Amino acid sequence: MKFADIPGHDDVKDRLRNLVDSGRLPHALLLEGQAGIGKLALARALAQYIHCTGRRPGDTDSCGVCPSCRQSRSLNHIDTFFVYPVTRTEKMDYAPVSDEFAPEWREYLGIDTDRQRVFQDIDAWTDSFGKKGSALITYAAESGDLIHKLSMTSHTSAYKTVVWWLPERMNQECANKLLKMIEEPYEGTCLIMASDRPDLILPTVYSRLQRVEVSRYDDSAIAAYLVARMGIDDAAAQAAAHNARGSMRRAMTMVSANTWTRTMLPRFMELMRLAYQRNVGELRRWANDLAGDGRDRAAAFCDFAASQVRENFMARLAGLTSPLVYMTPDESAFAKKFCRFITEANAEPLIREFGDARRDIIGNANVKIVAFDLALKVILLLLPPKK
Repeated sequence: MKFADIPGHDDVKDRLRNLVDSGRLPHALLLEGQAGIGKLALARALAQYIHCTGRRPGDTDSCGVCPSCRQSRSLNHIDTFFVYPVTRTEKMDYAPVSDEFAPEWREYLGIDTDRQRVFQDIDAWTDSFGKKGSALITYAAESGDLIHKLSMTSHTSAYKTVVWWLPERMNQECANKLLKMIEEPYEGTCLIMASDRPDLILPTVYSRLQRVEVSRYDDSAIAAYLVARMGIDDAAAQAAAHNARGSMRRAMTMVSANTWTRTMLPRFMELMRLAYQRNVGELRRWANDLAGDGRDRAAAFCDFAASQVRENFMARLAGLTSPLVYMTPDESAFAKKFCRFITEANAEPLIREFGDARRDIIGNANVKIVAFDLALKVILLLLPPKK
């Protein structure tokens, strides 16, 4: 992965290059920002830049053709290691490490294809395991495995690099071992972490990382990428870009056969219909169904629902045909009758409740309880105001 393969983020790329070129590369670096903006790709590009043997003075990217670059692109560089959240399969009675899922990881990143995956999301990676409702984590065994690898002398480079995706998903024991590794680093090692939720990283670990913030994409950059990469018209690209709220991955998911709308919109419509009817029994079933989708998909639903509340509120104020409203045809069809229920009195509280539910779900609260509690609160917020 080269820096040139990743759209935008020029300020971040400059900062990362300067760290290497100036000899100020830290032992532990954290790329932090929202999901779906290319942080893992930036981490991979940095590792390739570090190991590149074909770079000449003044070059601003890895050469892409030297043996080290070819090995990095194919995930075969002997001095680069990957850590990513995993889960036990039915055949495992022990805590696995990332390397045990290397074939699935290669397929997920599209390593053996012409177009490698630049933008990641946890939902697609979770699907690789074929376990509905599984929560992916990084177990303590990962730290032990990593300590063993880093204790050996590097083979072809001055550095051993570790590309670590979603460090916020490591368990407590893993974090404690990692802390010791950061405080007493091996010579010539660099941990390059990419986090969607840095607030969930153990504070004692987080405080010892050199942090680089990666900003969300603006709507125009997302729309331009969708038009160029996916061949859609400008209007559809603009709508997806707006609703993606800065996440290139989310925008691409929306465009791809309307997957986002197909999976999320019917669940949102059902919640609002049952809440309006005050059908508590069916809402309990709805909450169980949401929990059955898994923790990450339930959290993603809360994001989607909050965005739908915002768009319906704008549709009520400005009309469905307003350029301020970004909806797919299916969303717009539902909003024709629904938007009148989203008012100045309940729009902000609804968005806040969906945000709180997402926070609790990501924080390992019981998804069924959180979802049912959310549904009951939606009932109250959809009640007509007292005269």
